[in-house]
Amino acid sequence: MSPAEFTGERLVPGQVNDDLLNEHMARYTFAARLARARRVLDMGCGTGYGAADLAHRAAFVTGADIAPEAIEFARAHYRLPNLFFERAACTALPHPDASFDLVVAFEVIEHLEKWPELLLEARRVLTRNGQFVVSTPNKAFYTESRGREGPNPFHFHEFEFEEFRSALLTVFPEVSLFLENHVEGVAFEPYDPSTGQELHVAGEVVPLESHFFVAVCAHRPLPQSPIYVYLPRTGNLLRERGRHIALLEEELATKNEWLERALGEHEELLRQHRAQTEELERSNRWAEQLDRELARHQARVVDLQKELADQREGYEAKVKELEEEMRSQVEWALDLENRLTAKIDELAGAVDALHHTEKELEGRTVWARRLEEEKRQLEEQLAMVRASRWVKLGGKAGLGPKLPVR
Repeated sequence: MSPAEFTGERLVPGQVNDDLLNEHMARYTFAARLARARRVLDMGCGTGYGAADLAHRAAFVTGADIAPEAIEFARAHYRLPNLFFERAACTALPHPDASFDLVVAFEVIEHLEKWPELLLEARRVLTRNGQFVVSTPNKAFYTESRGREGPNPFHFHEFEFEEFRSALLTVFPEVSLFLENHVEGVAFEPYDPSTGQELHVAGEVVPLESHFFVAVCAHRPLPQSPIYVYLPRTGNLLRERGRHIALLEEELATKNEWLERALGEHEELLRQHRAQTEELERSNRWAEQLDRELARHQARVVDLQKELADQREGYEAKVKELEEEMRSQVEWALDLENRLTAKIDELAGAVDALHHTEKELEGRTVWARRLEEEKRQLEEQLAMVRASRWVKLGGKAGLGPKLPVR
């Protein structure tokens, strides 16, 4: 997702209201007093606006964030010679021990599932005389302020005051806690901004009712911190009221213009309503005519249904008669088929007998022809014998076989 779109995960300047921007910028101006000529690390720098603010006082500032789109946005929008941005996790920083004099982590710790590792990493990269400034929203106030929106989907763990303080003291021996709240006031400021004096407010502050917790942590005792009040340009109440009145007047003019447009649209709607009413009446008259025609057609349908019912009885009787006639014809055809089948079988037998007789006749004919041939041969032999002079001489002498007479 593009970092130029505010989703609630990280702040994008120009995409949020002044109150939300001020409460974030206030923390960076709070920490800027500790950044002069120092090596600074901004853990979870997001889109880089805070790191750029610290860079105006620090020796150099390194902004670290795990989201590549946030680092890309920061590098494109905030370019200073002593400002660097890197993609890195707050729980595993790519820096040696004691690399920074000041480490800040604003509204980051609640976004981490393994949030204790952030505190350990901050202590590791911090010098012995360095300071760690960390902030987080008050769980009680934050839950109430979100109302119907419900829990922030980007928060893994939100802190109450005592839990936050105890968690910090387990890692850092020295912890100074501050309660961050929105305030209204009238400020009398000198024209010369170089005085740098801080403002003081009166009244008791209660952790449970505070908006955010801010802590300055160190390895060694911290000096007493005075009350610090951040007054952004948008903190001028009278000017804000004037702007608010101007916005209300502009909104009222817009609403009047909208009302005039709405009245015109209302007249147009009335005209359309009258036209639609007339059209509806015409449609109703046409529908009534259709109803009358439909009733007439329905009556005709009833008559046709009656005629059809009468004709159906005759058709059913005729169908039964035809079915009976067809059944008789089928029975006759079946009987005829049976008789024809019997005749065909009888003829087939006769044909088989005829074939047998033909074969037998052919055999007898062959046998008769063979006998005839044998007879002819015998007759020829007999003729030869008779013609033999030896037979003739034997006959005369009374010798030899007696041959039959022809």
